[in-house]
Amino acid sequence: MYQWRKFEFFEEKFSGKVPEDIAGKIQCCSSGKGRIVLGCDDGTASLLDRGLKFNYGFQAHSSSVLFLQQLKQRNFLVTVGEDEQIASQPPAVCLKIFDLDKMEPEGTSTSSPDCIQILRVFTNQFPEAKITSFLVLEEAPPLLLIVIGLDNGSIYCIQGDIARERIKRFKLQVDNHSDKSQSSVTGLGFRVDGQVLQLFAVTPNTVNLFNMHTQAPTRQTLDQIGSSVTSVAMTDRSEFIIGRPEAIYFYEVDGRGPCWAFEGEKKFLGWFRGYLLCVFDDQRTGKNTFNVYDLKNRLIAHSIVVNEVSQMLCEWGNIILILEDKSTLCIGEKDMESKLDMLFKKNLYTVAINLVQSQQADAAATAEVLRKYGDHLYSKQDFDEAMAQYIHTIGHLEPSYVIQKFLDAQRIHNLTNYLEKLHEKGLASKDHTTLLLNCYTKLKDVEKLNEFIKSEDGVGEQKFDVETAIRVCRAANYHEHAMSVAKKAGRHEWYLKILLEDLGRYEEALQYISSLELSQAGVTVKEYGKILIEHKPAETVEILMRLCTEESELPKKGASSGAFISMLPSPIDFLNIFVHYPHALLEFLEKYTSKVKDSSAQVEIHNTLLELYLSHDLDFPSISQSNIDEGGNDLASSKSVSNGKAISNKKDVNDEKGRQERRRKGLTLLKSAWPSELEQPLYDVDLAIILCEMNDFKEGLLFLYEKMKLFKEVIACYMQVHDHEGLIACCKRLGDLGKGGDPSLWADLLKYFGELGEDCSKEVKEILTYIERDDILPPIVVLQTLAKNPCLSLSVIKDYIARKLEHESQLIEEDRRAMEKYQEESSTMRKEIQDLRTNARIFQLSKCTACTFTLDLPAVHFMCMHSFHQRCLGDNEKECPECAPEYRAVLETKRILEQSSKNPDQFFQQVKSSKDGFSVIADYFGKGIISKTSNGPSEAIGSNSASSGNDF
Repeated sequence: MYQWRKFEFFEEKFSGKVPEDIAGKIQCCSSGKGRIVLGCDDGTASLLDRGLKFNYGFQAHSSSVLFLQQLKQRNFLVTVGEDEQIASQPPAVCLKIFDLDKMEPEGTSTSSPDCIQILRVFTNQFPEAKITSFLVLEEAPPLLLIVIGLDNGSIYCIQGDIARERIKRFKLQVDNHSDKSQSSVTGLGFRVDGQVLQLFAVTPNTVNLFNMHTQAPTRQTLDQIGSSVTSVAMTDRSEFIIGRPEAIYFYEVDGRGPCWAFEGEKKFLGWFRGYLLCVFDDQRTGKNTFNVYDLKNRLIAHSIVVNEVSQMLCEWGNIILILEDKSTLCIGEKDMESKLDMLFKKNLYTVAINLVQSQQADAAATAEVLRKYGDHLYSKQDFDEAMAQYIHTIGHLEPSYVIQKFLDAQRIHNLTNYLEKLHEKGLASKDHTTLLLNCYTKLKDVEKLNEFIKSEDGVGEQKFDVETAIRVCRAANYHEHAMSVAKKAGRHEWYLKILLEDLGRYEEALQYISSLELSQAGVTVKEYGKILIEHKPAETVEILMRLCTEESELPKKGASSGAFISMLPSPIDFLNIFVHYPHALLEFLEKYTSKVKDSSAQVEIHNTLLELYLSHDLDFPSISQSNIDEGGNDLASSKSVSNGKAISNKKDVNDEKGRQERRRKGLTLLKSAWPSELEQPLYDVDLAIILCEMNDFKEGLLFLYEKMKLFKEVIACYMQVHDHEGLIACCKRLGDLGKGGDPSLWADLLKYFGELGEDCSKEVKEILTYIERDDILPPIVVLQTLAKNPCLSLSVIKDYIARKLEHESQLIEEDRRAMEKYQEESSTMRKEIQDLRTNARIFQLSKCTACTFTLDLPAVHFMCMHSFHQRCLGDNEKECPECAPEYRAVLETKRILEQSSKNPDQFFQQVKSSKDGFSVIADYFGKGIISKTSNGPSEAIGSNSASSGNDF
């Protein structure tokens, strides 16, 4: 004991005297509910508040209070004392329960709590003996278990709802020694472990354990040595403590545990917040000493010499000692900061660390102690041990605090160790990763670098910032390590960046891309495709084909071809990587279109293919491929001129062949991508026309114009190159109205030759044949058009004019004869009308027109010279049955003509579609449709009336 260090971790809070209201000798005490209860030999129980101020007292027993206990769950007080009976009989030992929440008035100035139950401790079955120990266990309310130890080695137990006297009594026998001094029960203690209840019992000879959870409690002897004084306690870990003169012993359910050799007779034992409290008789001084032991750290937290102690208890977070002279001493624990300051002043950092850890201080407080200890060691230049302390502060101490110290001291090994621990706990930042990797590279410790980066436990990606690690390893030329980090972390772009830009391992890069998932491979090819195309164009195209078609994956997907293709990357997404490599792009797109026929991006693909096919030259060299240096000098000037010319001529021939082949493919694409059943092609028509014009691709331009029915633009193309044969052949094909052509093309063709300024008699004669056949232009227009060409003679059109004049003469003669005929018919009709208006008509028919019988009266005669019996006419007597159908047909024709005159669209459509629009207009005038006018409603009515009369 004397080897233990002593510290003043406790201090005296206050001292004083027991209130004068307590007159008797204090025999027992208890605490709880923020109060202290004292029992005296005069039978009173007194309650003291904080600061040991007297609250109130009451007469618990008439003679004396032997034991008492304040319950924790309910505000009950359980007492055991003596009560006077009849004068001839000794006092009876009774157990009482007081409800401290209920007060009964006893006069004007004092009051006492309600006594809810009184039980006799001793009965016929439980003979009387001296009570040596007392203990109450609060089970599930309202149940209590009260155990009373006697000097004869017996323990009386009372269990149940004692307030209602629903109890059972039973006895436990500890020892049955003939000498009562050797069998007295000197201490009791409950141990509750879940549903298991156990009772420790001490006699001078034994330490026993009763299993109370069994139907009949069983006893187990833990030790053959006990204690003769009442100095027992229970720890917060349910260990039973016994004080003997030579040592203090700890007992658990399986027997004796550790013991601590503290000499002196132990008068009081207690347990307070992990500290062992002990009042013992110091044999050296002959006085009582009160010590507070910190058993974990093997130190005495407080020591004080006191007079004879009567009672010891704990309440309000303090330790309270009541002495025999009724003086009091209240001792409280200092705060952690004060205790640590005391230790720091003595440089007792190890003790401080043990103290904060044993008292379960928060991690931040522990880290602060470790930091100070580390600073102390650092100041003594004990760097290794200082770093060991700093490592324990990780997570609470700012890492830069430690890093700065060891950077200044140039202790790179210690710094590396600290950074490794920082990464292991996942608290490292990007800068910490950079620093650690720099430490490895500076030390050239490849083994540790491998362990850090290529660890097989698969947690490397959680221990450090991946991008930082890759960047640092690349900068230090540890490319393999950087690739290992990138591959493990799934940073494919970094892996490929190192392979391609640093190592130039293009084959390996292509294999790596092939092993990736579809989406990841697409992203990496977009980023690094330019480098791959430059060095491995064929292999890169193969990978792109797998990405954009992926035929092997189609059965796995379980989807239709169209649905799966729509999920694949589009070739358009990869066009940017072919900027300087159009040949590779052409190859890629040709392969793709030959394999995939229903791509959603086929319009864009066809547009790109057309641009490649129609381009004059596909060689767009990049800067790296240029043969001209910065000074403008030809890098190949050392070659012979003749050899250069031969190579140039051969290259020109090959280029021309390739150009013609590409144009052939371009025309094929234009035609195949615009089938007859589609209204719009599978490419951009405007872009295709622009490309054809820019690259002078006449065949494609003619096809597009013809498909778009821009026939005039078609012949304009032939006119530009003065291709007369092609021009006439085109007009033959496109100028036939019966086949959907435009006959006006012949007129444009005639105009072209009329303005040509050279002899083209043969062509003009052929053109006039078709103009004459389809009657496209009047002869006068033909003459005016051809008169502009001075190289043409009249003999070119002589035969045409003669035929036209003869034809016109025939038409004039036919029109003259028709006109004379119509004039004669009109004159006859006028005479007939005049005769009907002015002369009487004599009806001489003798037979009915309908029944051919002799006509008799009544008869009806019509102006058309038909006569009928009235009975043959029936109800219709206003129309001639013979002439009415013809008359109605005329009226219906007139009505239809009048109705058609109200539809101008029909009129203009007939004019437009007719070869001779004037004849259509003349026909409308001849039928009286568009020449008929009306000046108003009244005039229209009169006209109708007159017309009706005339018709009739």
